[in-house]
Amino acid sequence: MTPGGGSGPMKDCEYSQISTHSSSSPMESPHKKKKSVPKRKWEVFPGRNKFFCNGRIMMARQTGVFYLTLVLILVTSGLFFAFDCPYLSEKITPAIPAIGGILFFFVMGTLLRTSFSDPGVLPRATPDEAADLERQIDIANGSSSGGYRPPPRTKEVIINGQTVKLKYCFTCKIFRPPRASHCSLCDNCVERFDHHCPWVGNCVGKRNYRFFYMFILSLSFLTVFIFAFVITHVILRSQQTGFLNALKDSPASVLEAVVCFFSVWSIVGLSGFHTYLISSNQTTNEDIKGSWSNKRGKENYNPYSYGNIFTNCCAALCGPLSPSLIDRRGFIQPDTPQLAGPSNGITMYGATQSQSNMCDQDQCIQSTKFVLQAAATPLLQSEPSITSEELPLPGKTSISGPCAALTLGQPTPPSSMPNLTSDSGLTDIIPLKEEHEGHQFLTPEEAPSPPGMLPSGSPITHSHTMHVLSLASQDSLHEDSVRGLVKLSSV
Repeated sequence: MTPGGGSGPMKDCEYSQISTHSSSSPMESPHKKKKSVPKRKWEVFPGRNKFFCNGRIMMARQTGVFYLTLVLILVTSGLFFAFDCPYLSEKITPAIPAIGGILFFFVMGTLLRTSFSDPGVLPRATPDEAADLERQIDIANGSSSGGYRPPPRTKEVIINGQTVKLKYCFTCKIFRPPRASHCSLCDNCVERFDHHCPWVGNCVGKRNYRFFYMFILSLSFLTVFIFAFVITHVILRSQQTGFLNALKDSPASVLEAVVCFFSVWSIVGLSGFHTYLISSNQTTNEDIKGSWSNKRGKENYNPYSYGNIFTNCCAALCGPLSPSLIDRRGFIQPDTPQLAGPSNGITMYGATQSQSNMCDQDQCIQSTKFVLQAAATPLLQSEPSITSEELPLPGKTSISGPCAALTLGQPTPPSSMPNLTSDSGLTDIIPLKEEHEGHQFLTPEEAPSPPGMLPSGSPITHSHTMHVLSLASQDSLHEDSVRGLVKLSSV
C-alpha cells in the first residue's frame, strides 16, 4: 500500500489460506478440496446390464421387447376391465372381475420380479485370482516355463456317476460351474443358465427361473381367461341385438379377442415346454444341446434329476433361493497403491530411452558451453609447443558421449606465415604474441562445429602441421559455435 492510503499494486493481491490440518498439499485451499464419494459395485459392473434405483433393479441392456410385453398386458387387461367386466359382473357373477384382478396382479408381480432381479450372475475373477488360476493350470500340466500358453478349456468332474465337463471362460477368467453358461447378450456367466428371454428383458437362470415359470404359467391362465369371457360377452350381446350390433356396441372386445387368439398358442406352448423341463430337472440350454439325450449313448443320463417328477418340481419351485453373488449395491474398497517396478529397459523401455536422450542433449549443451567459455578466456601461451601431438596439456579435456569429440588442443596465435612446422624457431612466435596480446584466438580443434558440419573422427590437422586462423575466420568460427549451441538447446 502506498503512503496516504492510496491503492497500490498490492491491493489486487490475494492470499490463499493454508490448511495445516489437511492431508493434501499446503498450498491447496480447503474450499477447493472435494470429498471423494465411494462408488458402488454396480457403477463399475463389467457386464452389459442396466441398473436402476441405486442398483436395486438389474436388467439387460436390450429392453425394447420388455416394454412391448408390458404394453400388451396392460392394454389388453385394461380394456377387459373397462368394457367387459361391468357387463359380465351384472349378467353372470361379480367373481369374474375379482378373479381377473388376482390373475393380473400375479402376472405383473412375477414379470417384474423376473425382469428386475439378478438371474445368478457369477462374479469375474480378479487379476490376482486369474493369475493364481493360471499358475495352478501350469503346475497341473507340469509346465513351469514363463512363455505364453493358453490354459485348457475344460475340466472334468463326476456328478452322480456321470462325467461333466467344466468349460473355461476366457471373458470371466473362471472355470464355469456345472450347468452355467456365458450369455453373449449380457456378457455374464450365469449359474444354471436357462436362456436369455427378450420378453422379460433379462437372462433366466438359477435365481429367477421359478418366477419366470410362474409368470408364463399365470399369463397363460390370464390369456385364456380373458379370451373366454370376451367371447362370452360377445355371444350374450349377439343374442339380444344380433352379432353385428354386438360388435358395434363393444369394439374393444374385438381387439382383445384378436390379441388373445394370436398370443395364447405361443404362451400356452411355452408353459407346457417349461413344465416338461421342470419335471425332468433340465434347462432349455441342456435340452437344445441334447446334453442328456439317449442318442449320445445308453449310459448317458441326467445326473441332476431326482428320479421323481414331484421331487424335481419341488426342487425347482420350492427350494431355497440362493443369494446374489455379485453384491451389486456394495461399496468398492479402495485399491492399494502399486509400487512401480525398476526400469530394466523392458517394462520401462520408453522412459529409459527418453531419459537417455535427454542426458545426451544435456551433455552436448554442456560440452558446447565449456568450449565457449574456453574461447572467451585470453590465450597467452608462453610455451613453444605448436601441435597437440608433441606435448599434452594438463588442461586438455576430451568429451566422450553421443556428441562429436571436441578436443581442446594447444592454442596458437596467428602469424603472417600460412603455416608453421615444428622446425620453426620461437623468435618468430613471441613478437606476434606481443603484437596481438589483446586478441582472443581459437585453434580449429578448440572451435566446436555445428551438428552435421564435421563428421566425427575427421582429421582437422595434418601430422606435425597446424593452420593458423586469421581474425576474420576467428569471428566466423565463434559465430558458428553460438549457432551450434542454439540448435542444441532448441532440441
